[in-house]
Amino acid sequence: MTLSVLLLQATTAATTAGEAGGPVTAYWPVMIFLVFAAVFPVLPVVLGRFIRPNLWGKDKVRPYECGIDPKTEAHDRFTVRYYIVAMLFLIFDVETIFLLPWAIIFMGDDFSFTKFALVEMFVFIGILVVGYYYAWRKGALEWA
Repeated sequence: MTLSVLLLQATTAATTAGEAGGPVTAYWPVMIFLVFAAVFPVLPVVLGRFIRPNLWGKDKVRPYECGIDPKTEAHDRFTVRYYIVAMLFLIFDVETIFLLPWAIIFMGDDFSFTKFALVEMFVFIGILVVGYYYAWRKGALEWA
């Protein structure tokens, strides 16, 4: 934040002093920001590579499953129910993300639009309820 304030002060001081730089000078803050955006995530990874100990042992290469020793191979097959529940979660979770922008737009002053948005959202929520009911009746939400 401090860097952006300094860059903003430098550009406003240059424009108020009557100095009209070339077209590239207007992009210096963006270029500096891109350099910081590239260095900020890469630097800790590179420094960590040189600082951390590099000791490999038998316990280090073992698979870790929540503190429980694995009893089967890592490439065992999962049941289809696991994937169905995961897909249902993704579908309904992503669809409910659309409720927030709708709620923000719904607070507008245009009554004709808000009435339309309200009816449209009731239709949307109705479709979600029908989808949940269908998945529930088919037994897709039962884990065992």
